[in-house]
This record gives sequence, structure tokens and C-alpha cells, in this order.
Amino acid sequence: MNNVKLFTDSTCDLSREMLAEHDISVVPLYIIFNGLSYKDSIDMDTSELYSKVEELGVLPKTAAPTPADFYEAFKPFIDEGKDILYIGLSSQLSSTIQNALLAAQEFPEGRVNVIDSLNLSTGVGILVMKAADMIREGLAAGEIAESMREMVPKVTTYFTIDTFEYLYKGGRCSAIQGLVGSMLQIKPITKLVDGKITVYDKQRGRKKVISSLLQQVQRDVERIDTSRLFVVNSFAEEDAVHIKQEIHNRFNVGNVEVTNAGCVISSHCGKKALGISYIIE
Repeated sequence: MNNVKLFTDSTCDLSREMLAEHDISVVPLYIIFNGLSYKDSIDMDTSELYSKVEELGVLPKTAAPTPADFYEAFKPFIDEGKDILYIGLSSQLSSTIQNALLAAQEFPEGRVNVIDSLNLSTGVGILVMKAADMIREGLAAGEIAESMREMVPKVTTYFTIDTFEYLYKGGRCSAIQGLVGSMLQIKPITKLVDGKITVYDKQRGRKKVISSLLQQVQRDVERIDTSRLFVVNSFAEEDAVHIKQEIHNRFNVGNVEVTNAGCVISSHCGKKALGISYIIE
């Protein structure tokens, strides 16, 4: 029996079925409405999140798991003799990694391996799935952690939003920017660079956005690790399935998984957000 226990956080946006199949445990982030905290995808799902936003007219705050949350999650497995491998949300976007590192200090050195994905959503998830593959192969936690750190800069993630409403409510753009963006149907496409979100492209209209995402795949297709590519969406499953099919048809990438964004990612991106994640070899 392998003595490595794999953990991630709720922003990985992997399905419950995938998490269960590969024995991956999640330490959830928090969604906070009017001072009340909800564990992402445990106490509240994305549908309930959007209903709450419509009801209250405000976006929730989000918060990282505390060091105590991590300690309580890790300790039972440490006590069983397992080593922990934790892969989490970019340290440039959240204190999640910092808090995991604080918890790791409470255990003997080397027992808890914390990996900063420098990514979000399925950019985290694709690393987690790679780690799960290595655990099945029988690699030790330290070996996997070393491989993960080498793989982090090879993960490529693009994200697009469909509405400026959530950026405006979240204070990430002004009312004028939101109004102009909405009127012109401008859709920003972002890319994770060194753990931070940067605007990579802007397109007018949904069809051009999807075309732009597919162009990114086409540009990298000769170097993509075809063992796994993710398309993530927040209430945009039809578009996500379309992108999956186009990737199959155009680029002969065999394993394309469609997943649904959880509450934390959706609270920042809004409905109809789309993203793609893959690894460059």
C-alpha cells in the first residue's frame, strides 16, 4: 500500500467522482456572505452561490483555509504513517499555500510536502491528477514533490469571462469600464503568468472568444501533453463540450475532461466563464 496521501484545495475544480476515484482529499476555501462562512462545494454549491448573489446584490468574500484547518486535515494521515502531498492555489492569489506551510511546521520535517501550483482552477487540478498518477506508480512523496515543482511552470491556463458584472461587484473594474465592456460585448481572455492573472487577449462576442481559446491550443498543440487536458466552465457546459469536441476533431488530443468551476472561482468570474488547462512538455 502506498504511504502517500494526496491533498488539494477546493479551487482545483475536479469533479467529486475524480476526487473519489483517486483518493484525493480537499481542504476547502471559504465563501463569506454577510459574515457567515460556507465551505466551498461542501456547504454551498455554485448554483446556490449565484442564487445568493442575485438575492443580496453583492458578491461574497473568499478566504483561505486556516493553518488549523490544514493541521486537522493532515494529522489523522500523519498518525497512520502516511506522508502528505498538498498541491494548492497560487500563492500570488491567496494565503492558502502560506497557511498550509504553517501547518506543515507542526509535523516532523519532510512529512508534509506543500506545492505552490502558481495556478488556479484546473491548472491546479491537472497537477493534482499528475501526482495521483505518480502515487499509483509507487513513487515516494518527496520524489513526487520534486517532479511537481519541475512541472509547475509547464502548466498553461487560459480563462475568459462573459460578464463584467462580477468584476464590477468585486471591485475589479469601474462602473464605466463594466458598462463599456458590456455594451461592446468585450470579453477579456486571461492567462496565468508566474502565478498572477494577466490579460492576454480581448475579443468581441462569444464565438470569437471560443475561437481564441482554440487558437491557443493550436499554437501549442505540438508540445501539449496529450495525456490530459481540461476545459472548465461555470454554467457554460454547452460551450465547454463544444470546445472539447473541437479539440478532439482538430488536434487529435485524446483525453479532454470537462469540469465545473466551484464557488470560489465562480465568485470571481461569474456565469458562463470558460477556461482551458494543459501541460507543455
